This record gives sequence, structure tokens and C-alpha cells, in this order.
Amino acid sequence: MSLSYRLNSGKNRKFSYYVKSFLMHLVPRCICNLIAPIRLRRLTEGQDLHYLDDRVNYYCKLDGTVKLPSNVGNLSSMKPCHPAVYYHDFYRTQRFFSGKSRCALLPGDIAYVPDYPMFVKSRPIDGDNRNSVVLKLNRLRHFIFVDDHISFEDKIDKAIFRGGVKQPQRRLFMEKFFDHPLVDAGEATRRPSGNPKEWQCKKMTLYNQLKYKFIMSIEGNDVASNLKWVMSSNSIAVMPKPTCETWFMEGRLIPDYHYIEVKPDFSDLEERLRYYIDHADEAKQIIMHANEYVQQFKDTRREDLLEMLVVKKYIDLTN
Repeated sequence: MSLSYRLNSGKNRKFSYYVKSFLMHLVPRCICNLIAPIRLRRLTEGQDLHYLDDRVNYYCKLDGTVKLPSNVGNLSSMKPCHPAVYYHDFYRTQRFFSGKSRCALLPGDIAYVPDYPMFVKSRPIDGDNRNSVVLKLNRLRHFIFVDDHISFEDKIDKAIFRGGVKQPQRRLFMEKFFDHPLVDAGEATRRPSGNPKEWQCKKMTLYNQLKYKFIMSIEGNDVASNLKWVMSSNSIAVMPKPTCETWFMEGRLIPDYHYIEVKPDFSDLEERLRYYIDHADEAKQIIMHANEYVQQFKDTRREDLLEMLVVKKYIDLTN
């Protein structure tokens, strides 16, 4: 293992992200509008149109024309928002459309459905979520994939958890499994949280977490942000059935096929971990299926096309 590999946290680099975003904003919208048809035609070449339609309709479930409220502005008047990554990620796609088109962006961790169609990073899986049109937002934090050089057999027979513990589900997990022999759990945060001091620990790089066979993916304000990189590794994501989804389409994940499902109260966690420690072949099947699922998101050409098609569908039905 190289020195750079061991020193790298595994996360996306903020500096290069913001440099690319700055350069992107230097290109006038009128130029982007001119090359948009060419870009769409080029990106569509050789693509499976049925696959594209399926994903576009999954992200944008609008099935008829919808009138936006009068206070929704157009693209050319859209101002930077907080956090800024939402604005940058949205701009990289919307710049290819007319500035007169009206669109609404709802930044942040969203676990509810807005009153009218808006672009969001996350939405509830269950119920009528048509007004939540999903885009690949906050990709800097959420879309991380890893190269895992450790085989499942060579990993530690434990589950690892590192992260903030603000939400009830994470607090319940820590109360039950902190200091458990099968779980290495710790709250990694820079700010006082009001939780027991013994829970506090230093942050751990993604690559050090990959030394464990099982990685807990517990939802926070919306989705579990570590799920993408865990499913790209030779470790297994362990979590209750997800309630929110992003561009990763968490709603399409199959329990005990893409991840190990546990009950919301974690009462069967120990039993599930021991089972897959003793049945390594079944565990490796889950890893294989998870890796296959992740592979579709690594086709950057197709991902760019899908984002353009989602925005296009939204504009066509709301403008």
C-alpha cells in the first residue's frame, strides 16, 4: 500500500472541486446554450434509451404539466445559496438551459416533500414524492467511491461506526452498542454534542474504516452519507431499511442483497453480524451485488446526460 494511499482520507478534494466550479462560472450562459444540443446529442450516442428513461422518470416523477408559484424565479436570476455546493452542483447542469426558464432549488438535507416541484438532494422514499425532483447535489460529500485493497477475509470481524450522534436513531445505536465486543463505535465530532464523553473519539479515515468487515450506515438528517463508498468496497453496509433517498436511488436497494438489513431498534444487530461472520460466502455475494450496483454511477458521461435530461423534463413540464 502506497504512502499516499495511507495518508489520503479517501474523501473528495475540496480545493479541486472549487477551482473547477470557479472556472465553470466563467463560461457565459449563452455559449453553454449554443453547445447544449450538441452536448446532448453526443452524450446520447450509444446509450440504452430504456435505461435512461427509467432513471429520469425515477428522479423526476412528474407525469403532467404543473404550474409553478409566481414567486419562483428564472435561472438567470438565481443567486448562490448556502451551502454553496448546492448552487455549484445545480449550475453545472442548469447553465445549458435558457436563463428565462423558471426553476426552484431546495438546498440542504431534505426529508420532506415540498408543496410544489423543486430540485432536491434528498427526499422521503415512501408516499407521494413527485414534487421532490432529485439531482446529484452535494456530490463533494455524498458521492465518494473507494478502491479497497483488503479482501473480506482479511478484515476485522467487527462493525465500525464513526460520525455525529445528534439524531435519535444514532443515539439509540450508541446507547446499545458502545463498547460492545462486536462493534467499534465512536462519535467523531469537533463540537460539543451533549452526549457521554466516553463516546467521543478522533476521526477515522475511510481507508482505516475499510479494515472492518461491516460498516454501519445509519441515516442522519436524511440519508447515510457513507453508504455510497461502503457499497463500493469489500466491506458490507449494515443498516435499517432506508427512509430517504438521493441520486443513489436508495429506494431501489434490496435488503440482504445489496446490504445487511437490521431492525430499526438494532435488536438483531449482533445476531446478523455473527451470521455473516460465520457465512463468509453469503457475505461476499452481498459485496458483489453492492459493487455491481455502484458501477452504474461511475459512468460520468451517462451521469452528466441523465442530469441534463432530468432538468429538461422538469422545465418542459413546469414552464
